[in-house]
Parts: sequence; C-alpha cells; structure tokens
Amino acid sequence: MTQPHATHVTPDTQDTDGTPAGQDPQGTTPAHVPPADLRSALTAQLGGAARAWLDQALDEAAAHPGTHGPISVWELRLAEAGRRCGPAHADAARVLVLHAARADTDALNRVYTQGTADERRAVLHALPHLVPGPDALPLVEDALRTNDTRLVAAALGPYAARHLDAHQWRHAVLKCLFTGVPVGGVADLARRAHGDDELARMLADYAAERTAADRTVPEDLHRVLALTGSGRPAPGTADPHGKES
Repeated sequence: MTQPHATHVTPDTQDTDGTPAGQDPQGTTPAHVPPADLRSALTAQLGGAARAWLDQALDEAAAHPGTHGPISVWELRLAEAGRRCGPAHADAARVLVLHAARADTDALNRVYTQGTADERRAVLHALPHLVPGPDALPLVEDALRTNDTRLVAAALGPYAARHLDAHQWRHAVLKCLFTGVPVGGVADLARRAHGDDELARMLADYAAERTAADRTVPEDLHRVLALTGSGRPAPGTADPHGKES
C-alpha cells in the first residue's frame, strides 16, 4: 500500500510527522546516506516496538541473504515496514533490509517487478548501496517512464547520476519539470548540468513552448539553466525567479 510521505532520515531535523523541516531532499534520502549511518539515525527515531522489529528484520535478512524459494523472509519484511515503522520511516527501513539481505540485481528486479510502489521506491533508493555497475539501469529507466512523481524522484539519486547517459539524463531532468518533481532532489545536478549546451537548448525550447502557450515557466527551469552556464535567458520572464512578464 502506498504511503503518504517519503522518508528522509536526518536526526533532530524532523517535523512532527517525521518528514524533514524545510530541507533540500538531496543528501537526506536513504540513497544518499551510508547504511550504517542510516541505521543509527533510524534507530534513534523509532519507538521500542518498531526498533525491535527492525533489529529482528535485519538479523533475519543477514542470516538468510539472497533469494530463497517463492519468496524470501526478508521480502515479507519489506511488505511490513510501513505498518511496523510508520510511513515516515518505511523507505529507510526497507533500504536497510535490502542491504542486510545483500540483494543482488536479480533480487532487486524481482522486488521491483512484483512489489508495491513503496517497495519499488525502496529498491531505487537502495541501488547505489548494492549495485556497483550499470546492471540495474532498466529499473531507473522504468521508473522514469511512469507518472508516479515519487518514483521519478527516487530514480534520480546517485545511481542514476553515475550511470544514466547524457541523453537519458537530460530527458529525466525535463521529466522533473513536466511533472513538478523538485530538481533540488536530482543527485549531482550541478556537476552534470555544468557546460551542457544541449541541455540549455532543450530548456530554452521548453520555456519558449510554455511562453507561447501563455503558461508559466517553472522556476526550477531557470535554476537548471543557470547551472549549465550557458548565459541563455529563458523566454517569457522578467526576472530570475521565473515570473512571466
């Protein structure tokens, strides 16, 4: 069952529902936090029963890693994580279970294909911790084809930053602008956008299309365009904040 909040585990920076207090998502999602640090932060935030469940789930996953039979015990724990740890912490719990189970690309494909949207998002967050090469790129590509904005956001973590080619990455950035996914969560945005004249051209074209249709140019477009260093202004704006003239 899809949960209403994404998980960002940062000690002492949480609102009452467990989401970050006014923080940029990059660097605080489970994809960006080393598993040992993620476990420490999550353990500090969970209540006693949830903490005990997490410890047991991680011990089971570590004792029986990989894939066993029709379904592994750690896969059952993925399904329980939202109920056991709460929606604000479920992503982090699932990533830790996947890491403890040492899930390989085949196992991650299985969970992604058969799982809920929440479990798919956890797989995407876990990729940089578990898959050193580009073998899991089909999962990222699948997520980027969806209209689920939380999957799109999760897909654009450190794994995608390392392995998506320039063409795919540019279109992923545009997908964020189309769907309203904040570009602040795109891993390594500044590095990959810098000096990318083709991305600057695509952004300017998109801005021109929206201006011609009398639609607002997203402020995030100006942010990315500035990162390209092209110096090319987007049409239809009178200031750097993306407001139409």
